[in-house]
Amino acid sequence: MGKRAALATYDKEFSFVSPVVKYLLFLFNLIFWMISLVLMSIGIYARMMKHAEAAMAYLAVDPALLLLIVGVLMFFITFCGCVGSLRENICLLQTFCIFLTIIFLLQLAAGVLGFVFSDKARNKVSEIINNAIVHYRDDIDLQNLIDFGQKEFSCCGGITYTDWSQNMYFNCTTDNRSRERCSVPFSYCLLSKDEAVINTMCGQGMQGLPFLQAGAFIHTNGCIDKLVNWIHSNLFMLGGIALGLAIPQLVGILLSQILINQIKDQIELQNYNLQHRTDPWQ
Repeated sequence: MGKRAALATYDKEFSFVSPVVKYLLFLFNLIFWMISLVLMSIGIYARMMKHAEAAMAYLAVDPALLLLIVGVLMFFITFCGCVGSLRENICLLQTFCIFLTIIFLLQLAAGVLGFVFSDKARNKVSEIINNAIVHYRDDIDLQNLIDFGQKEFSCCGGITYTDWSQNMYFNCTTDNRSRERCSVPFSYCLLSKDEAVINTMCGQGMQGLPFLQAGAFIHTNGCIDKLVNWIHSNLFMLGGIALGLAIPQLVGILLSQILINQIKDQIELQNYNLQHRTDPWQ
C-alpha cells in the first residue's frame, strides 16, 4: 500500500482504471452486441414466417432456431461486457469473463473430442443428415439449406442417394402413392451449362436405378464422405477459422481480467484514502 499511498498523496485524481482498456472492451462488446441483434432479428423473422405446426414440430433441425439461440446467448454475454465495462461493475465483468471462458473451453473440448472420437462424430453427423432428410418437405428453410449443401459438395443423401427413401414423399415402397416416389430432389441432378431451363423432373425414379446408371443423371455419392474429404483438404483454412473465432474470445477474456484487477486496485485505493481522511491523527 506504500506505492498507492504515495500516489494518493501527490495526485488526488489518480485512477488505476485505464480509459484505454475500459473503452476498448466496451467497443469490442458493442460490435458483437450489434451482431447479436442482427442474428436475433433474422431468427425471429424466420420463425414468424413459418406455420405454427412446423415451428413447433421440427425444432431440432431448424436453422432459424439455431440463429435465435446463438443471438440470444451472444446478446446476454455482450450486454454484460458493455454495461460492466462502462459502469466498472465487477460482477457483470466477471459474468462476461466466465461465460466467455466456458464457451472457449467447450469449443476446444468439442474440437479435441471430434478429432479423438471421429467415428462417433461421423455417426452423429449421419444421424443429423438423415433426420434432415426425413423432414425435408416440412420446412422450407431446412429444404433450402439441404439443397445448398448438397449442391456445394456435389453429393446426395448421407451415405448414398438411396437414403432419400427415408422421406415419406421419396420412399420407394409400393404403397407410396406420392408422385415423387423413388425419386430424389431435382437440385441434385447433373445439369449441363448449356441447359437454359432446369428440368425439375430429372430426379424422377433415380432411386430405382443401379449406382452406375443413376450416376449419369444425379450425384450418387453421399455427403458424409464428401464432407470428410473436404475437411481433410482444408485443414489449414479450418484452423484459421478456429483461430479467428478463438482470438476475439481470448482478447475479451484478457481485457476483462485486466479491467477487473484495475477496478479492484481502484477500490482498494479509495478505501485507503477514505480511511486516512477520517483518521484524526493524519
